[in-house]
Amino acid sequence: MPTRAVSANDGPVLWLAPGTIVGWPGVAGRHAKDVPAAERFSQPWEVVERPWTGDGVLIVGRPGRAHSIWLFWERGDFVGWYVNLEDPWRASRYGFDTQDHELDLWVDSDGSWRWKDEQDLEAAVEAGFFTNEQAASFRAEGEGVLAEWPFPTGWERWQPDPSWPLPVTPDDWAAQSSVSEAL
Repeated sequence: MPTRAVSANDGPVLWLAPGTIVGWPGVAGRHAKDVPAAERFSQPWEVVERPWTGDGVLIVGRPGRAHSIWLFWERGDFVGWYVNLEDPWRASRYGFDTQDHELDLWVDSDGSWRWKDEQDLEAAVEAGFFTNEQAASFRAEGEGVLAEWPFPTGWERWQPDPSWPLPVTPDDWAAQSSVSEAL
């Protein structure tokens, strides 16, 4: 997921611009989210490239924490925060590596919230991709974020520089990344 670092002091904070080509987990040439969960966690994964759609997303890293906070806009209006539950970021040659935990939170700009992808986490546990204990720790991380309530982040009015070119994934990314070991 090639991004532009916009701050090292508050996270780091990364900008994923619309149209950026992103390498997603995939199964048989399809984006993992387009594959039924039971099949997704029982088949070998591969990288599937797709452009990021929408207004782009600002990703606020939380060093040492098992989540990041993604800020979303629609047609320039801030709409909410996506709490991506994941392994704490590990520095790598090209940025950071992590592993998604399937379960996430969506927090609307008005403060209402809901869990996302609970059925995906359940399927991952059933397939042995995660254990019940791991799934419980993922949910506990999300509950901790809700208890902490880090919203707003201070980045809700941020705007990217329209002159920034789209970042690209280096050709040797997969060979240098711990992601290649997971695929």
